[in-house]
Amino acid sequence: MERIPILRMGSCLLVTIQVDMQDQTALALQDDLASKIETTGANGVLIDISALEIVDSFIGRMLASISGIARVLDATTVVVGMQPAVAITLVELGLSLQGVRTALNVEKGMLLLNASAKKEQDLDDGEL
Repeated sequence: MERIPILRMGSCLLVTIQVDMQDQTALALQDDLASKIETTGANGVLIDISALEIVDSFIGRMLASISGIARVLDATTVVVGMQPAVAITLVELGLSLQGVRTALNVEKGMLLLNASAKKEQDLDDGEL
């Protein structure tokens, strides 16, 4: 079974999915990412799905689940690079990915994560 690499970039984790996601690959990614968030203390996760041409209902639910797990572990998740056909398919399947933040590309996704981290830091500092 293929495993998807998880790279650390500062306080964030970067997941670039370059293979067609099989169900087992998605389940392994969920476990690996939860473990990596815990061990690194990452406060952000960026998942790049620009290479995915097809996302079925299981993979869509897994993206939502991964985001929920990350949120419980105090990390913000942003999914980037979603192709229009994938977005249309997810909506047609009734999967609006509630609670999952999205951005058009990696650059905009990192801006969202940085803004979220700054907001958290301001809250920790008592500025808001």
